[in-house]
Amino acid sequence: MTRGLIVAGVRSGSGKTTVTLGLMRALARRGLSVQPFKCGPDYIDPAFHGSATGRASFNLDTWAMTPGLIADLVARHPADIAIAEGVMGLFDGVGGRGATADLAALLKWPVVLVLDVKGQTETAAAIATGCATYRDDVAITGVILNRVASPRHLSLIEPAFARIGLELFGALGEDARLVLPERHLGLVQALETTDLESRLDRLADAVAGSIDLSAVEASAREAFLPQTAALQVEPPGQRIAVASDQAFSFMYPHLLECWRAAGAEILPFSPLADEAPAPDADAVWLPGGYPELHAGVLAAAKRFQQGLRDAAAGAVSIHGECGGYMVLGQGIVDAAGDRHAMAGLLQLETSFAERRLHLGYRRARLRGACALGRQGTEVLGHEFHYASIVSMGDEPLVDCCDANGAMVAEAGARRGPVSGTFFHLLSAGSP
Repeated sequence: MTRGLIVAGVRSGSGKTTVTLGLMRALARRGLSVQPFKCGPDYIDPAFHGSATGRASFNLDTWAMTPGLIADLVARHPADIAIAEGVMGLFDGVGGRGATADLAALLKWPVVLVLDVKGQTETAAAIATGCATYRDDVAITGVILNRVASPRHLSLIEPAFARIGLELFGALGEDARLVLPERHLGLVQALETTDLESRLDRLADAVAGSIDLSAVEASAREAFLPQTAALQVEPPGQRIAVASDQAFSFMYPHLLECWRAAGAEILPFSPLADEAPAPDADAVWLPGGYPELHAGVLAAAKRFQQGLRDAAAGAVSIHGECGGYMVLGQGIVDAAGDRHAMAGLLQLETSFAERRLHLGYRRARLRGACALGRQGTEVLGHEFHYASIVSMGDEPLVDCCDANGAMVAEAGARRGPVSGTFFHLLSAGSP
């Protein structure tokens, strides 16, 4: 059974992605098969994991996924070592669920804690002590320091860790060359980072030169896998055309894998290359991504748009998530205020001219049958975008609430066989 560990921080921006990618690539270069995972509903970091390891990375989300589904995803991807990157701070969840610590407790994987120690000395040990003792069901196996200013800075921190008995696996200095470029939804996508391989090798070199890789590897433990049902999302069709390019890249890998396991065939196509969905597809899926950055190209993609209209006219089930939902609408106004006409299959009109953050888990019940399932089905997802709704006029698709049970405005839309939501589907909910 695969031994694993979780790399976590005390807050977002502490350096856990930097450390995670460096560890993954450095251990892979040692000849180990490294299986990556990501805690929570992230679709950007997993693409970097895949580049670092050569293996697809899968999301493990204790808010949206049953223990059985998480166990199934871990069990189906054996490797010499599994490394899961945490989300936000170690104990940060929502509604009492979804924290990195919850995944550590479920799988019994130890935590490697990443601490940003800029401007700190002994306080770092105090923070680590608090994290190590906060929950009895979470074990911190060691600490990696980030943004250490100098050897003297490190010498002022090390004695405190010796006193508390928590192992220091190593320390990374502050180096701008290790920082990955970012944009409004997180890191610039892996497929857009042209020098990604050299960046990953640079991270691996830094980690291998300053962190005890053998100690990190030895700290991994076999996962405890709960023997409960793995509730899966049924595929929306037998032959599913899935948009896939720089504008449509936010697709959770476990969904595609589950659909293939259920016997469905995935037919990728690129709207940016003006490709239409396969004419013999019985379902079309437009994931989220960055359509607003490519709105002019998508507006000019006539074969793509006509292919969507032909599919809808043939009663083919079509669903769009977030960016894909916007593309099914009437138009997108970009950040500069320019409007670009979209497919026109839904009444939705969106704008990025005035950005407004929409963020959070979503629990939704379907008002009618669509690509997401039968009427009355509950689905769980996550919403994260900056678009504003200018207008919409179709029939609502879902009744939707947030992680705390409060109703939210997100209702999606449907017209005939076409549907869309701002949230990205993560898993099936209760029947």
